[in-house]
Amino acid sequence: MRHLPRERLSIAVVAVAVAEQALAMTLGYCKDRHTFGQPIGNHQGLRWQLAEMQTEVSLGRVFVDRCLQALLDGELTAEQAAQAKYWTTEMENRVVDRCLQLHGGYGYMEEYPIARLWRNARVQRIYGGTSEIMKDIVGRSMVL
Repeated sequence: MRHLPRERLSIAVVAVAVAEQALAMTLGYCKDRHTFGQPIGNHQGLRWQLAEMQTEVSLGRVFVDRCLQALLDGELTAEQAAQAKYWTTEMENRVVDRCLQLHGGYGYMEEYPIARLWRNARVQRIYGGTSEIMKDIVGRSMVL
C-alpha cells in the first residue's frame, strides 16, 4: 500500500507521455493531410482543437513534474498521486480520442500508431485504481 503513490505517479507520467506522442503524431498528420487545397491544420476549427489539446498536455506535464519533485523530496502524498493519476489519465483519453478523430478513417486502422495509442489508453483509467477510486481518495482527504 505504501508504494501505491509511486505507482500512480508512474501511470501519470506514462499518460502525459502518450498524450504528448499522440499530439505530435497528429500535428504531423495535420501538416501532411490536405483538404480543399490546404493542410487540414490550416483550418481554424482544427487549430483550436490542437491548441486546446496542447494546453491540456502542457498543464498535465507541469503538474506531473511538480509531483515528481515532491516524490524526490519525500513529500508526495497519496492524495497528490491520486490527483495526478486521475487527471492525467482522463486527459490522455480525451487527447488521444480527439487525435484519432482528426486522423479521420485512417485513425481507426491498426496500421496507424494513433489507433493503438487510442486502444491502449483506455486501460490507464483502470489499473492502479480506477478514476472513481482516485476521486474518492481525493474527496476523503478534503474537509467536507
